[in-house]
Amino acid sequence: MLKKTNLVVIFLMAFILVFSALKTPVMATGSVDNQIYATLLKKHVIAGRVNYDGLKTDELLLDQYLEILSNTDIASLSKTAQFAFYINAYNAFTIKLILTRYPDLGSIKDLGGFLSSPWDIQFIRLQDKKISLDMIEHDILRPDFKDPRVHFAINCASKSCPPLHNEPYEPDRLEAQLDQQARAFINAENNFIIKGSQISISKIFKWFKGDFDDNPLKFIRAYASGNLKDALESNSVITKINYLDYDWSLNN
Repeated sequence: MLKKTNLVVIFLMAFILVFSALKTPVMATGSVDNQIYATLLKKHVIAGRVNYDGLKTDELLLDQYLEILSNTDIASLSKTAQFAFYINAYNAFTIKLILTRYPDLGSIKDLGGFLSSPWDIQFIRLQDKKISLDMIEHDILRPDFKDPRVHFAINCASKSCPPLHNEPYEPDRLEAQLDQQARAFINAENNFIIKGSQISISKIFKWFKGDFDDNPLKFIRAYASGNLKDALESNSVITKINYLDYDWSLNN
């Protein structure tokens, strides 16, 4: 028969093991459960505008989703699933960053410090590493996937930024989703002005000109439809590209 002291020791060890299991998040492998994020986007994103008041109310749910992302074994995902994962991570953590100061800010640029931008803040935990939004965009998404359509999928919480998609990016639909976002942004009436042989387009095409093979107009023509396509066909020779002012005010 076990002595009483031995029983106490065994009980304590069992308690520690159970408590540790509860405290240590399970590393998700193979796929990502985006259901919470899908619910939040459907509820709080309408026509690209974000209801941050509503998201503030549901911030605990957002935190649960961010925890899922933080504990995902990214290496276990397929290449396409990784692409979707990092886009969702960029957008979801951007929302979280805004909520850290909302409603006391009018722009994402109100965050950060005197010598640093909000995109430099290393507040994102992925697999026990702290990284920033800039690191996701410039160290992972752009160099690893080399797809210029990513610029219309990630959202910087600003009015001139491509609108936040109201559903998560999923690997089995990623191609269609990226095409949809690129086409919608390029053909939006407020994102282009054509006068004679001149065209004014988003500064995204200036900042990331190399991602568009130094020929943003060729990319735009490939996705143009409706009024934009008609205008380009009527003015087939474009001799000058100008860039529209960028509105950094919050996309709420």
